[in-house]
Amino acid sequence: MGSFPNLSRSNIVNYNRRDSLNSTGIRDMKRDYVVGSLNSLSRKSSIDTKKSSTDSLDMWQSTWDFDRHKSNSSLASDERLSCGHNKPKALRNAQSAQKNMPKPVSSMAEVDSSKPTFKPITMLEDLQAVRCAEFHPNGKLYAVGSNTKTLRICTYPKMDEINWDDVKEGASPPTVLLKRTKHHKGSIYCLAWSPAGDLLATASNDKTVKLMRFNSHTCNLEGQEMELSMHDGTVRDICFIEDTSNKASLLVSGGAGDCKIYVTDCATGKPFQSLAGHSGHVLSLYNWGGAMFVSGSQDKTVRFWDLRVGGCVNVIPNKSSAVTSLAVESSGRLLVSGYEDGFCSMHDVRAARPLQRFGLHSSDVRSVRFSPGAYYLLTAGYDGLVVLTDVQGDLTSPLPSVLVARHSDKVISSRWHPEDFSFLSTSADKTAVLWTIPPV
Repeated sequence: MGSFPNLSRSNIVNYNRRDSLNSTGIRDMKRDYVVGSLNSLSRKSSIDTKKSSTDSLDMWQSTWDFDRHKSNSSLASDERLSCGHNKPKALRNAQSAQKNMPKPVSSMAEVDSSKPTFKPITMLEDLQAVRCAEFHPNGKLYAVGSNTKTLRICTYPKMDEINWDDVKEGASPPTVLLKRTKHHKGSIYCLAWSPAGDLLATASNDKTVKLMRFNSHTCNLEGQEMELSMHDGTVRDICFIEDTSNKASLLVSGGAGDCKIYVTDCATGKPFQSLAGHSGHVLSLYNWGGAMFVSGSQDKTVRFWDLRVGGCVNVIPNKSSAVTSLAVESSGRLLVSGYEDGFCSMHDVRAARPLQRFGLHSSDVRSVRFSPGAYYLLTAGYDGLVVLTDVQGDLTSPLPSVLVARHSDKVISSRWHPEDFSFLSTSADKTAVLWTIPPV
């Protein structure tokens, strides 16, 4: 299975130091990729992945207590995670399906399925599925959207002030700073913060996007919101792009209906580009800085778009399944896509070549995200699992993966904190959970 850095609180300090900006404001260039041969792509790392055997995935142990997990699931009481160490029926079915999945030409990744070491710190409970959550760029807040049409902004707890004895008793509700009921006429499918954190956008199956100004000092929405209504179907994803030359914020949105991607000037609320190319619903959008972004679609393709030329500059086809999620690491070199069939793929963008395809989930991979510094990959699926994969070293070889969180229903999204080694997950079990590793 390969080695996997031991994720302890002591290593989290190293993680933060590695991923922080240096005194010149430029990230450590040692993290960039190096080509060892024509057939392999590897990454330099400040982590020694050849330490003692205690760093092996086989040594992962945890005391994650199922009977203290207070998930408010839509499942019957005998199917919830609160039944001691008896696995819920949905979870047993998911794991059974994963074991029995046929193996295509690509490899099924070997996932260490021991009990997760990450602990649930806070748990927001709703009356319906929680679809999306995003951390504010300053890391002090996060926004949550759900099928109840409710938008919430919550406080991110200070890790050094957490009472870990209370955590052992179960996750506590987060502190909600702002709550807007009936924020949309339909479910909130996605949301996004601008890179500066002064804008918040939400989108819905009511075919609209709402754009609001946010004051991070007072933690309040300010001014009159803009409602964008150019879409003729469910808006499935949105992302911001900063136009540094014109000092302007742009909002990219896509979804169902005409399958077009719209680019909106946030100052005027007017779309100025309509990008056609996908023949199926746009399911995922991602920008990693600069004028380019990437989209994934029901038409089984990934498309790269450049706003400087106003169109698509590259297409990566996939014959097997719809592209349900994607992410590009910050240098723009590595693309990871998640698919409806439970598989993920890695693609070397600059060399225009696939690296590998690997199976981590037994159902739709609805979220893929690189950690700050791109040392780890976090994936979440409709099988109710959140998996962490080590993406250091040779990216053409099998990658070590470990189960880090479970929900009792579909996991719809997972998002890394911008600084801490913690993440949010949202689920059809009506919860948004904040996870982290407690001190040893």
